[in-house]
Amino acid sequence: MTTQKTKPALTIRDRNLKATIWKNTGEKGDFYTVQFTRSYRDDQGNYHDSDSYSGSELLRIARLAQKAFDYTAELRDQNAKG
Repeated sequence: MTTQKTKPALTIRDRNLKATIWKNTGEKGDFYTVQFTRSYRDDQGNYHDSDSYSGSELLRIARLAQKAFDYTAELRDQNAKG
């Protein structure tokens, strides 16, 4: 059995923050979801992702959310036009 990895439609980055946009298919057609993560390195130098943000990162998350919203709206418009 082979497992096929799904690739995101787009990943938008702002330094260590990222918004990953996923395309999904449902009964009513395609729709998009967004996952926000923060990358960091631990004491051993290994990279990890977190979904927790400091107060100083919230404005950057808001900006990423606006970009993700605009991109998914563009994709929905393209899908509607066929």
